[in-house]
Amino acid sequence: MLISELIDEYILDCEIRKYTPKTINGYRNNLNYLREYLKEHCNIYCIEEVKAKNLKAFFKYISDKGRKETYMNGLLKNFRGLFKYAVTEGYITDNPCLKIPWAKEYMPIISTFNDSEVKRMLMVYNGKSYIEMRNKTILCLLFDTGIRNYELCCLQTKCIKDDVIVISGKGKKERQVGQSAYLKKMLMKFQRIRNSYFALKNIPDNLFLSRTGKQLTVEAVERIVKIAGECANVRKDIRCSPHTCRHYFAQCQLKNGMDVYSLSRLMGHSNIYITQRYLNSMLDGDIVERSIETSPLMRILY
Repeated sequence: MLISELIDEYILDCEIRKYTPKTINGYRNNLNYLREYLKEHCNIYCIEEVKAKNLKAFFKYISDKGRKETYMNGLLKNFRGLFKYAVTEGYITDNPCLKIPWAKEYMPIISTFNDSEVKRMLMVYNGKSYIEMRNKTILCLLFDTGIRNYELCCLQTKCIKDDVIVISGKGKKERQVGQSAYLKKMLMKFQRIRNSYFALKNIPDNLFLSRTGKQLTVEAVERIVKIAGECANVRKDIRCSPHTCRHYFAQCQLKNGMDVYSLSRLMGHSNIYITQRYLNSMLDGDIVERSIETSPLMRILY
C-alpha cells in the first residue's frame, strides 16, 4: 500500500474520531514530512517496505538539523499512530515505530508572568466597549481558570453556571473549574454588554465572538494577550501567550497551597506527571515559604 494512500485513510479516520482541525493539520504535515523523507532518501513508497532502520535514520537526520527532543517525540507519537492504524487494518504485521525509543527531553524551568505584570495586563483593556470588555474578560478567564486557548474559543454561554464553568477539553473530556467572585462579576458585566451589542443579530452560542459575531479564533486570542503584554511592559524573556497565562494559573495555585492532583484535574491534564512540571519549576524560595506556612508544629501548638 502506498504511504500516501495510508496517510489519507488515517487522516480520514482521525476526522471520523472528531480530532480538532489543528490536531489533524499537524498530523498531516508531520506524516507527509516522513513520506517525503522516505521517498527522497530511501526510495521507499510503500508502507510494507518501511523498517525500523529507516525510521532511525530519519530521526538522526532531523537530530542533525538541531531539532529539539520535544519536537522529535511529537513526530514519533504521530508516526506510532499511523503504523498502529496500519497494523490494526491488516496492511502490515509489525509496527516498526515500537523499536524507536523516545528521546530524553530537557525539562526547562517554566517561566511565567509575575503578579505585577498580570495587574498591568488587566488594566490594558478598559472595558468601555464590547471589544474592550471582551478582551478584558478573556484575560481574566485565562488567568483565573487556566483554560486552554482552544477551549476558550469553543466555550459556550450555556457552560457558564452559577459557580462553575463547564469546559470541554482535549479528547472530549469534560471538566469543571470554579468562578471566583471577581471572575463571576466580570462575566456578568461582559454578558450584559455582549447581549446588548448583538441584540439584533443571529449569532452562535459561543461566549466570545468577533466584532461581526463569528466564533473567535485562537489567533485572535493570541493577539489579545500579546498586545496586553506589550502595553504592560512585560519582561522581554516572557512569552506573552495564552499558554503562559495557563502557566501563571498553575504556579499560583501551587504557591497558594493546592495539591498537584487537584490542580491536574482543574487543568485537564491526562496524567499527574504533566502537572508535576509546574511544581518542579517553582523557585526554592517559594517552596521554603510554603513550608513555613504549613509548619507541623505551628498547626498543633498555635
